[in-house]
Amino acid sequence: MKNSRVALLSTLALASAALAADKMLITGAGATFPYPLYSKWFSDYNKLHPEVQINYQSIGSGGGIKQITEKTVDFGASDAPMSDEEMAKAQGIQHIPTVLGAVVVVYNVPGLDGLELTPETLSGIFLGKITRWSDPAIAKDNKGRKLPDSAIAVAHRSDGSGTTAVFTDYLSKVSPEWKSGPGAGKSVRWPAGLGGKGNEGVTGIVKQTQGAIGYVELAYANQNKLPVAELRNHDGKFVKPSIETVSAAAEKAALPDDYRVSITDAPGASAYPISAFTYLLVYQDQPDAAKGEALVRFLWWAVHDGQKLAAPLDYAPLPAAAVRKVEQTLTKLTVQGKRVLATSK
Repeated sequence: MKNSRVALLSTLALASAALAADKMLITGAGATFPYPLYSKWFSDYNKLHPEVQINYQSIGSGGGIKQITEKTVDFGASDAPMSDEEMAKAQGIQHIPTVLGAVVVVYNVPGLDGLELTPETLSGIFLGKITRWSDPAIAKDNKGRKLPDSAIAVAHRSDGSGTTAVFTDYLSKVSPEWKSGPGAGKSVRWPAGLGGKGNEGVTGIVKQTQGAIGYVELAYANQNKLPVAELRNHDGKFVKPSIETVSAAAEKAALPDDYRVSITDAPGASAYPISAFTYLLVYQDQPDAAKGEALVRFLWWAVHDGQKLAAPLDYAPLPAAAVRKVEQTLTKLTVQGKRVLATSK
């Protein structure tokens, strides 16, 4: 009996080991901006393909670029396209746009029913020049609204962030003083405010601090029920962030082959001014045969079936023209020199 039991346990152990060996772990790290959607994608894809598990660490775009450059993960993620300098350190990286999102301005001012901000006022707040909610510049943007005479608490990212890169790219386009001062980038020297790690950190500061204002991805604002400011866009219209207004910002975007493009301050009456593509970062030639093939097939799923999950989580799906272009890019990705996907799938 004892020998039979030992034999049974050995058989079960071997079966478990074989089952574990059949499971594949793909690792990624980076942007917090698309994390709510990516979590849903990776979970749903695992249900469809139980043998593939994707583990993603939401550490910020700067961390994602660092890890994919060092090849400590199978893919990275960033809201900001990699710079020429960063690309030079990671030869063979391909940007894959996944969806579009909005960086929104959230605030915590009890009793304030709505908020409209011009580019000049918004930049003045984050430059630390507008320090009270009763400031004449805010009052001018919000005629008829009762503004409290309370201090403004600015919240910004403390980590290297694609959300920050998108936000400061916008500020640099609309404010000469910002452009010549803090400038644009994943990390800048902030003139004022408190830093929080990730979109989660900034959301937390704003939610817990009366008088606070900060910038986060739209999904974080909606999930935490934080009010969002309407911003005056390139065409002079005050616009709310939404799937439709983010999509409008991408309508006239010309996508280069490397997909590194900015659509902040885009023209169009209904375009939301702080919109952006977000990207997965992969090597054009995958070194690991099994992981590489699984990753490429996941990317194909993400830009097709995965797009249906975007809008319910406050992201705008890729425009049809962008999907067609990404399809061609995906068919050129290789695993140890061999293409995974046929040119027509």
